[in-house]
Amino acid sequence: MMYNDLKEAFLLREDVTFLNFGSFGATPKPIFESYQRFQRELEYEPVQFIINKGPEYLKESRERLGEYLFSHPDNLVYVPNPTYAVNIVARSLDLKAGDEVLSTDIEYGACDRTWEFYCREKGATYVRQTISLPIQSKEAFLADFWKGFSEKTRLVFISQITSATGLILPIKEICEEAKQRGLLVFIDGAHVPGHISLNLTQLDADFYTGACHKWMMTPKGSSFLYVKPEHQDELDPLIISWGYQADYPSHSQFLDYHQFNGTRDFSAYLTIPDAIDFMKMNDWWGVAESCRILVRKWLPKLCDLVGSEPLAPVTDEFIGQMGSIPVRCGNPVELKHILYNEYKIEIPVMVQNNQVYIRYSINAFNSEEDLNILEKTLKDLKKRTLIF
Repeated sequence: MMYNDLKEAFLLREDVTFLNFGSFGATPKPIFESYQRFQRELEYEPVQFIINKGPEYLKESRERLGEYLFSHPDNLVYVPNPTYAVNIVARSLDLKAGDEVLSTDIEYGACDRTWEFYCREKGATYVRQTISLPIQSKEAFLADFWKGFSEKTRLVFISQITSATGLILPIKEICEEAKQRGLLVFIDGAHVPGHISLNLTQLDADFYTGACHKWMMTPKGSSFLYVKPEHQDELDPLIISWGYQADYPSHSQFLDYHQFNGTRDFSAYLTIPDAIDFMKMNDWWGVAESCRILVRKWLPKLCDLVGSEPLAPVTDEFIGQMGSIPVRCGNPVELKHILYNEYKIEIPVMVQNNQVYIRYSINAFNSEEDLNILEKTLKDLKKRTLIF
């Protein structure tokens, strides 16, 4: 369905200023209705849906997603979220005592915990290389990052768009340099699909995970793991189920091992073609560009208001549809509650490396008025010395 006013496409509460699309996305009505149709079909005939029709629907969905991401569909498997995908790879990777996984100190916390856990089990080291903020240039970031490399480095794990800091990182250059150094590369692209363009074939990472339930707007719990063919058989299933050493194996061990994890409702995965159609019908790349312009227009102003500065040059190279404002406050958890309960603003307050960030996201339903509200709220919070 095509909308003249895209705000009408979403189910979000009208009394809340929603500036937190980055956390869990929000699903437009036509995609949500498709989701419910699949769920009803599941309940009409659960056995036929799960055993026969469901796998065919999954295949069709992966084919559409493969076209969208420029990947062969058999190199993609659906997972509930990117953290699940990171666990599959981290658990399976043949790390030895003394090996190192090179990352940054601005990664998503759940992924940090995953790598710390599996590296500790295997006697390896997870290296959180310090990134100087604010980033001055792409070259400065790359110089910072590669300081963490050593002869023990086996894998690079890095976000394409970071979570707390909301920054687009130069992943293409990281992949190219890593290949020259003989390293595996795993990209956390949780915020990428539907946010900025992604061509998995050109990027040539060994592993890539992305969320469809964020910027692609599918229902919650729909993400993917991409694995280059030469690594697929190296990955053990995170959940041992009927696909492991299957009685009737398919053409792909990768799909057998990771696609079916026992009884569950996988309807969210099946709506991905609907999400792609919705974006195409509503000129989503044009919408995204308008949102990025709004984010970049306001980021310097909001940072200046609280006495900080943007975390990178305010350009398309580093800033997409999210802007993170460094602030100082005594109690970030309390600040988050105050923003929602007193000011009716849904916005994350994040802490990373002892720095607090208020991160705003802009999507089709947002307007300049939402950022005016945020500006007035920040001024009021300063008067109340809740930020200083």
